[in-house]
Amino acid sequence: MKKILLLILVFCFSCDPLDSPPVKKSKTGICHEYGTKYYEQTKHFEVFQSIDECISSGGRLPKRK
Repeated sequence: MKKILLLILVFCFSCDPLDSPPVKKSKTGICHEYGTKYYEQTKHFEVFQSIDECISSGGRLPKRK
């Protein structure tokens, strides 16, 4: 059991979520990249791996940054 927990911890720390943070597309269709003004405030969203992928799905860039 200890080995399994140790493997899970090692796996979790070896994955860096900041390598490619997701892009959030809000319910209104605005694509928010990680680090932008409204990224953290966006609560109801669809996740994409890149801004291009988000825009291709019908999203748009925010008017303000």
